[in-house]
Amino acid sequence: MPNILDEIVARKRRELAVARERVPTAALEGRLAAAPPVRDFFAAVSRPGRIRLIAEFKRRSPSAGEIRPGESIEDIVRGYAEAGADALSVLTDGIGFGGSLIDLETARIAVTLPVLRKEFIVDRYQVLEARSHGADAVLLIAECLDDCLLRSLYREILDLGMTPLVELHDAEQLPRVLDLGATLVGINNRDLRTMTTDLDHVLRLRERVPAECLLVAESGIRSRADVERLEAAGIGAMLVGESLLRQSDPGRAVAALLGH
Repeated sequence: MPNILDEIVARKRRELAVARERVPTAALEGRLAAAPPVRDFFAAVSRPGRIRLIAEFKRRSPSAGEIRPGESIEDIVRGYAEAGADALSVLTDGIGFGGSLIDLETARIAVTLPVLRKEFIVDRYQVLEARSHGADAVLLIAECLDDCLLRSLYREILDLGMTPLVELHDAEQLPRVLDLGATLVGINNRDLRTMTTDLDHVLRLRERVPAECLLVAESGIRSRADVERLEAAGIGAMLVGESLLRQSDPGRAVAALLGH
């Protein structure tokens, strides 16, 4: 079966070649000084008490198609914030998810929550883009990166004052992520090779993640009962997008998920 991630990484490298022609790396570095101050993403999602919610905005997905065509991103993320979300995730991939760095900027201006750039990061250039457009955190997917690149990108994110969220699906990636020293670890319950989602996946891996790491459950979280299962297992945070965006009122869906 084709590895979807491999196809996406190849596409990203082609896109990066075009982006560098348009905005050279040196010019991008020059924009960093004008970027807004970093908001503390890790602090927002690691506060004690209930499980913390990273609420996601995306316009479409490769598997589900259009989600909220023409919807105002400002209205969506304000609804998230008012209902109790702790942080935001914004998809910036264009071809697969209809996103852009403009969506990231727009979301960050609309609310005071810290914002994660969710993207298929394969190069330092994308980390510079993230910070220059106001990101407070950046997603790294272990399956997309070799050890050297994973480590260098992780360090670059920290050096720019942002929070790295290091995601994995395959259990064999976990030692690599822990050796990195990652303190914010995401477990994706969706297997991109089969596109199947299993909420029990994060529960099975929970015991293998040290207590000093904050574990983020990603994908397959649809109900208050799902959230209660995660909380009972000691999982500190969750990233939820499509199940919120499919509701007529995403803000109200956040409140329901959090038990408000």
